[in-house]
Amino acid sequence: MEGEVTVRDVMTREYVGVSESDTVLGAVQLMQSEGVGSVVVLRGSEPVGIMTESDVMDLVAEERDPASTTVSEVMTSPVVTTGADRSLADAAGTMTHQEIRRIVVTEDEELVGVLTERDVISASTSPSSINSHQGHEPTETAGATPVERPANTDGGDTEYANQSICEVCGSLTHALTNVNGQLVCSDCRDF
Repeated sequence: MEGEVTVRDVMTREYVGVSESDTVLGAVQLMQSEGVGSVVVLRGSEPVGIMTESDVMDLVAEERDPASTTVSEVMTSPVVTTGADRSLADAAGTMTHQEIRRIVVTEDEELVGVLTERDVISASTSPSSINSHQGHEPTETAGATPVERPANTDGGDTEYANQSICEVCGSLTHALTNVNGQLVCSDCRDF
């Protein structure tokens, strides 16, 4: 489809990679110094997993020692990947369906970047996407004001079309509630 936004258009090309044998503590220190919320776990140049802040929180909750635990013990594997030329809407649908916030981007089986939920959100709120909302219809989300969503004109899956973005955590969700002028998900509503 001509003019369709692809994963390549919005993905984060820079990523932080670690080895399966690295300690969680070392990986967390790297994440902190690089200002990222995840690392791609590599075996050579092949992505074999991803370790996120959530994986680290699970480790801490289990009272395991991050200095003696390897990344391979806590990473999410197999890693979910997408092609760089795939449509952004398709990739966002996969992220929603898989309930993940990051997807590794490959091209010719080579790691070329990471698509994050934040990348998707930024693309959906950019001035160029706002100007291209012709042929779109509003969709209401529980407790929220109408949000412009693409109309399903091609007969494709619109599983993600009835979702909106939490203004606190940035998560895609089916239901938002207005709390003190912000549209928030059920997780953030209690904070």
